[in-house]
Amino acid sequence: MIRVDRPAATGRLYLLAWSLLLVALAATGVVLLVLFSVAMVLTAIWIGLPIAVMLTPLIRSLADTCRRVLGQFLDEGPIPSPYSPLPQGTFPARIRAVFTDPGTWRDMAWLLLNGTVGVIVAGLPAVLVAHAVYQTLYATVLWRFVPDLYGLPVQNQTEAFVALVPAVVELAVFWRATPALLRLYARMSRWLLAPTEKARLHARVEHLATSRADTIDAQASEVRRIERDLHDGAQARLVALGMSLGMAEELLSQDPDTARRLLAEAREATRQALDELRDLVRGIHPPVLVERGLDGAVRALAVSQQLPIDVDIDLHGRAPDPVESAAYFAVAEVLTNAAKHSGASQAWVRITHVHGRLMILVGDDGRGGVDESGGSGLRGIRRRLDSFDGTMNIVSPAGGPTIVTMELPCALSSPKTWPSSATG
Repeated sequence: MIRVDRPAATGRLYLLAWSLLLVALAATGVVLLVLFSVAMVLTAIWIGLPIAVMLTPLIRSLADTCRRVLGQFLDEGPIPSPYSPLPQGTFPARIRAVFTDPGTWRDMAWLLLNGTVGVIVAGLPAVLVAHAVYQTLYATVLWRFVPDLYGLPVQNQTEAFVALVPAVVELAVFWRATPALLRLYARMSRWLLAPTEKARLHARVEHLATSRADTIDAQASEVRRIERDLHDGAQARLVALGMSLGMAEELLSQDPDTARRLLAEAREATRQALDELRDLVRGIHPPVLVERGLDGAVRALAVSQQLPIDVDIDLHGRAPDPVESAAYFAVAEVLTNAAKHSGASQAWVRITHVHGRLMILVGDDGRGGVDESGGSGLRGIRRRLDSFDGTMNIVSPAGGPTIVTMELPCALSSPKTWPSSATG
């Protein structure tokens, strides 16, 4: 985020550039508001309806641009978008969605406010600088060609230097007031651009409904996987074990050697079935998580990977078991993808707990260009995190590096409640 209160002269130049940009956006908004108003007038003969619907995405795009820009001057970051998605159905359905969305009319009110009060507040720094530059040029050069200052004739250079006084005052006002003016503009715009409490609640409900459905699907898929693994693995071996024991029982008195061989095969089948059951349980919740917590489990995971992995974990407690499991499998999936597809020579994992959220950063120095839609692994991670109200953000430009940031809200238990093995 840009520091609007930094004292360096370059900082004020940045603010002047932002001021000019905001004025340009306000002017664009005035044009769109006029066109939308004309379209609303033309709705009396139905011509205006399609024009209004076509203008709506442009207005929303302008508003979203301002939401991102204004995040530079707000401590809470960019302003979230409040719109309900436009339906993909019939044209009447799109018209109804546009005109019933409160965000549409709040945008219109913002365009009006931004084109009047907003353009004055945002443009005042540029006006101050422009007038100060004019006053300076007048005091040095222009007075010879326009020898009239404030209605009084200027006779010589000494009298012309009087124009430098307001120039200095204006530059001082610009220097002191510009950060406050841009913050005022940002807060004034946020009043209309930010979603209402009702809109935030509606978006929250939709997000929870979607994450709940994804969680149910993921759980159903996991149950089917466990059933399939049991059917194809341990169950098949136990059936073969029963058959071997039955045959050994029949041959015990007639052919002891064959019976002993069948019993040896049954013992081996028992061992393999137990190994498969352990692997299945480990896939559900790795024992290392129970024994050593997320810290030890991730370090053990890093040692077993093909890539050299630098691990830095700073946790002063343990997260709940489901959260630890979700975090562990998310890290494992990202590292596996890095080893298989990125061509990376090294990777790193950073885990900490800040402000009630488990922060996980996994990166590699591979070729980058990760596309989440290209496979089910990253989508599975996102669904897994969504079930805990977590988030995932991927930065992967072409040429690398790839950085995956994950957050999970949770509280950590006291270190005193850790298992004793966690400290070993």
